Amino acid sequence: MSGGEKNENEEDVKKKPTKGEKRRGRSPSKREPIADIEDIMFSIDKVQTMRSSLLDWYDLSHRDLPWRRLDKGQPQTRGYGVWVSEIMLQQTRVQTVVEYYKRWMHKWPTVQHLSRASLEEVNEMWAGLGYYRRARFLLEGAKLIVKEGGEFPKTVSALRKIPGIGEYTAGAIASIAFDEVVPVVDGNVIRVIARLKAISGNPKDSKLVKQVWKAAAQLVDPSRPGDFNQALMELGATLCTPTSPSCSTCPVFDHCEALSISKDDSSVLVTDYPAKGIKTKQRHDYSAVCVVEILENQGSSELKQSSRFLLVKRPDEGLLAGLWEFPSVLLKGEADSSTRRESMNSLLSKSFGLEPKKNFDIVIREDVGDFIHVFSHIRLKIYVEHLVLRLKGEGSKLFRKQEKKSISWKCVDNKVMSSVGLTSSVRKVYAMVEKFEADKISPIRAVATKKQRATSTNLSCRSC
Repeated sequence: MSGGEKNENEEDVKKKPTKGEKRRGRSPSKREPIADIEDIMFSIDKVQTMRSSLLDWYDLSHRDLPWRRLDKGQPQTRGYGVWVSEIMLQQTRVQTVVEYYKRWMHKWPTVQHLSRASLEEVNEMWAGLGYYRRARFLLEGAKLIVKEGGEFPKTVSALRKIPGIGEYTAGAIASIAFDEVVPVVDGNVIRVIARLKAISGNPKDSKLVKQVWKAAAQLVDPSRPGDFNQALMELGATLCTPTSPSCSTCPVFDHCEALSISKDDSSVLVTDYPAKGIKTKQRHDYSAVCVVEILENQGSSELKQSSRFLLVKRPDEGLLAGLWEFPSVLLKGEADSSTRRESMNSLLSKSFGLEPKKNFDIVIREDVGDFIHVFSHIRLKIYVEHLVLRLKGEGSKLFRKQEKKSISWKCVDNKVMSSVGLTSSVRKVYAMVEKFEADKISPIRAVATKKQRATSTNLSCRSC
């Protein structure tokens, strides 16, 4: 699994073609994908040698990961476990996935267990892992498998019918769990094969990717397809990395044409293969978020009052579908505090029937700060404010009445907020508010403690 590799723009430099480049007609500076599939196919002798070298290296050097410990004698459980790991690993680093995977498999050890979960439970378990649509696909897929008899699909063609399973994931599950002799191609595999054959094309070019699939199909070992596919990906993830390849310890270095060319011509680097893709320009968005805290105990000490936080459920389609967040509004651009509050007041009135002075009193309303949250294609600037209010009169009844009728929002007790499954950006918003309030309360408590100590000292002196 590629783990969401980043591509950077690269300025092309004219270089004198080496012998190898002339022979293959592709120079690192031209960045042109090859046209003939024969150019990247391997000889039969090389295929046999590379299979043996890669599998020997993998047996000795592979990383010990929980999904690799699954019992091969239980293919159904293994298929489910590999599926979960592959979905989690999409655009996410291995180190991050390991603990999420362990918790997930402990709670839902089989596809049958997962099929009985709710979307909210799944989202809570997934919170912080990002790309939440993946979690929804796992749940939908589990329900479909159980509905159709409960047997986990064993072949690529059957797996492709499950929501969220594409060509790569189907190949990974089928080969690793069920020994189907099929290839897998992710970012790591594309990079490894591009270097083995000195291909300088754009790794995201559809024609090039299609050719790499054919080359990977030629390489896959028929006796150990799952292990071979993992070996090829492991090589790209650990040795044949984007910027710092460890060529001297690579098990197939003597078959690498990129390395051979770089030895003949010092102006050419192994990292010139494949070309570095052009970054997609991110969209800049702006959002105002209001952490609405509703006080419950009338007349209690301000430091001891219990409260609830208002959370809103996002639409079931689109970005972060079905997840809980604090009330927020999209802005047209950079906006000052009064503009943001005007937009937020409109939202609170229309969506929750909350109107200042009319049905609630403002206890605190402060701008907390802002931060940048980056999605794959969006750079979102989030302005955060904290609104502490106390409902009054009919407002309290109206609020409770709406809460019972609607499932699009809910109130959560402040004592359990830390255990609610929230996205990383929502957690950051909440942490900012907590820190902001703690920084304000600390001096108050310090003064109170100082007074208390002074009083105790005076009493001690009097007793003397």
